[in-house]
Amino acid sequence: MSVRERVQRVVSAPWFQRGVIALILVNAVLLGAETSPRLVAAHGELMRALDLAILGVFVLEISLRVYAHRRDFFRDPWSWFDLLIVLVALLPSSGPLSVLRVLRVLRVLRLLSAVPSLRHVVGGLFKALPGMASISILVGLLLYVAAVMATTLFRATAPQHFGDLATSLFTLFQIMTGDSWGSIARTVMEEQPAAAVFFVLYILASTFIALNLFIAVAVEALEHEQDDEPSSSDDADAAGDDGPDNAAIMAELRALRAELAELRGARAPAAEDA
Repeated sequence: MSVRERVQRVVSAPWFQRGVIALILVNAVLLGAETSPRLVAAHGELMRALDLAILGVFVLEISLRVYAHRRDFFRDPWSWFDLLIVLVALLPSSGPLSVLRVLRVLRVLRLLSAVPSLRHVVGGLFKALPGMASISILVGLLLYVAAVMATTLFRATAPQHFGDLATSLFTLFQIMTGDSWGSIARTVMEEQPAAAVFFVLYILASTFIALNLFIAVAVEALEHEQDDEPSSSDDADAAGDDGPDNAAIMAELRALRAELAELRGARAPAAEDA
């Protein structure tokens, strides 16, 4: 077995993957601890040393994966994701680039590529983007129409919320998220009681219908992602059909058949002589 094959076995081993996940979690806790001035003052040097050690392990892991998989490494989008995060962490964190130090927290996002279930969720969300884009256009149209109506109807009553189109758009977006919509509606309804009809219809259309459409599209995409994922039995069958062990067994069977054919051919003349 070549060195590259051994490295490939190591980086694909479950214990190696679990070790990477454990380091990512430790790094996440460490980055959170660095936000505490008290902990930094007491253990700042130790934290920096651990951070550098973990970064060094991540660089070694990426290097081993590149060596083991070579071109296949760069065909995988998740490999590019891991590589970019590690490269960002290697940028200098002093001088004019000191603001990039905060980007070290992106290393926690490597859990998305390290945990298969998280990869499926992200893959499903990416598949849902076209459907979500259509719903976003629908929500944008709803917001715009409602903002024009609200500005026209409630500008004089509540100028702090509906004084102009931009303010109305922000207020209606706030209402759509459920933030303080009751107080905004009551402010308008004190002078215009009929405004309750507008707010009830808007909340029904935006919150209970439009936003739930996003959830429906995301759930449907996740279901399709799960259906498209090959099962473990399929993986085992594929490995059995194409794996090196199966090829060796088939070669041995062919050799045995050839030997049996030779034995039969040798016995046939002997039987005729007898």
